[in-house]
Amino acid sequence: MARTSGPETRERLIRAAEEIFAAQGTDGAQLRDIVRLAGQSNPSAVQYHFGSRAGLLDAVMAGRQARTERVIAPLLDALDNTDATGDEGPGVRELLAALVTAESSLLADDRGRRCLRISAQLSRETGLRTGTPHPALDGTAYGRVIGRMADCLTELPGPLRLERLDLALTLIGAAFADRARQYLDGVEPLTGEELFLADLVATTTAFLHAPVPRTA
Repeated sequence: MARTSGPETRERLIRAAEEIFAAQGTDGAQLRDIVRLAGQSNPSAVQYHFGSRAGLLDAVMAGRQARTERVIAPLLDALDNTDATGDEGPGVRELLAALVTAESSLLADDRGRRCLRISAQLSRETGLRTGTPHPALDGTAYGRVIGRMADCLTELPGPLRLERLDLALTLIGAAFADRARQYLDGVEPLTGEELFLADLVATTTAFLHAPVPRTA
């Protein structure tokens, strides 16, 4: 069995957690399975390196966030540069396209696919419905894209705008998690990836721009 100290052991635990959380769910996963898969003999290895189960999950999501940030940050910069030329700033569709492109980068390998399956289970924790985004989004390009989308939806009443944005992110997360599951299981998707991504942007844009319904 491997020793339970050092950055290499921490990385082994994170990779094992990605696999177990994706397969068993963030609530159902057993820490002993993660420790075993990571090749550790100490059953307290997770507590030693991460403090708790929640700390390990945070570390998994931090790595996932870092990967998407590397993609979405330059895309947002490009949109901002276009805005700076005096043209009309990016709309919901353009911002969604940047977000979807960043998320799609995780489909390229099994590690990213597992992280997509995990994060879809945590979409309820974005904090958008309360108007206070999750601290993990603070100062990130990902968080700025969401804020910019909210600014583009001023025709919606405030509570409805927050609810729609939260539901839109949940929809996107669920769509990517399902696509990731198909890739991991070797299932042939109904559509090619290019069409899947374009349709996801189009349908989510339409959802966000749907008129406010009349109520009794």
